[in-house]
Amino acid sequence: MSELKINHRLIMTPGPTMVDPRVSQAMSNQILGQFDPDFTDIMNENMVMIRKSFRTKNQWAFPIDGTSRAGNEAVIGSIVSPGDSVLVPVFGRFGDLFVELAQRAGGKVTTMSTEWGTVFDQDQIIDEINRLKPKVVAIVHGETSTGRLQPIDRLGEAVHQYGGFLVVDAVASYMGTPVEADKWQLDAVVGGAQKCLSIPSGITPITFNDRFAEEINQRKRVEQGVRTALDTNGDTFITSNYLDLTQLQDYWSPRRLNHHTEATVADYALNEGLRLALQEGLDARFARHLTVHRALNAGLDAMGLTIYHEGDHDMPMVTCVQIPTGLDGDTFRSTLLKNFGVEISSSFGSLQGKIWRIGTMGYSAQRLFVTNFVALFGAALLQAGVSIDLKAGLDATEAAFKLKTLQKTLEV
Repeated sequence: MSELKINHRLIMTPGPTMVDPRVSQAMSNQILGQFDPDFTDIMNENMVMIRKSFRTKNQWAFPIDGTSRAGNEAVIGSIVSPGDSVLVPVFGRFGDLFVELAQRAGGKVTTMSTEWGTVFDQDQIIDEINRLKPKVVAIVHGETSTGRLQPIDRLGEAVHQYGGFLVVDAVASYMGTPVEADKWQLDAVVGGAQKCLSIPSGITPITFNDRFAEEINQRKRVEQGVRTALDTNGDTFITSNYLDLTQLQDYWSPRRLNHHTEATVADYALNEGLRLALQEGLDARFARHLTVHRALNAGLDAMGLTIYHEGDHDMPMVTCVQIPTGLDGDTFRSTLLKNFGVEISSSFGSLQGKIWRIGTMGYSAQRLFVTNFVALFGAALLQAGVSIDLKAGLDATEAAFKLKTLQKTLEV
């Protein structure tokens, strides 16, 4: 076996993203034992920073060891009991994932759909909540498969009128645009590591409020090997052991009840990633993502490309571009990666083969990376025989960044 060699890439996908070198450096530290006081201090710091990142005062804010899908499955599997009514508004691939997870948990799922590339008017969802009175409403905030950002600020109040719970997949929007857990009355929210936080996939920050905790603890069962006489052992319990939020509460509390071996290196990455984000300031970070998104869009527009549903609830960290007529999108992506070292994504379902998805998330949301991307992407398109105006694209990208710099100067 030869020595591991990783080729240089400019990753401009909607996840995974490039990792800040300071995060990689933090991950190179010595491993600590999971109950070493030095490490439990890191765990406590992570919980504090997760609360700040979700803008919440929730007691329960900790990471799940696993990808974002594990976070979604932990939340759905803990709150949905067999027979529970679950409403899922679907406007892309990851709404379908919520349907899958809720069905596997035994929920009675009702869906409502809108055309991919659009979002719901919140009144539509509220009308369905009033009709169905579901126990759980599960919705995606930022749908990367279509590049849409769904308004959700009124849904929590609506579902609470009937004692229900609002569960939000904010995997892609987390740390790139506001996710207001308390202000929007979100009962449980799942963030993402490998998106706008720009740390490696494999650890997922979540938060949930006290009423959510009270509900899931009605099905709490501590596993036999660590159970004490004071612990519950009911016949109705959360079926997953590893993704049981009630047992994870004991692990991420002063009790430190042994549940799994914590992913120490992933926690180092989470700690440094959150520290860097909070040091930048959430509002400044969100503004940076929006500035970069607009600059990229300006460049692509000027090149002569068509941005899919531009201006219609765009995610400020994902740009969807219509694939030029006559060009094989997957073949082009393969060439772009092989010859130029640049990675972008295709899409799913009804948009497969129709759009490319370009991510400007976290560490990759920088002027230099975006300018380089426009230059290389344009060159690859020209080489593929697509008629575009590369100079106009570069000029427009540069002008957008200069305009933002001038605006900042005038504000000062």
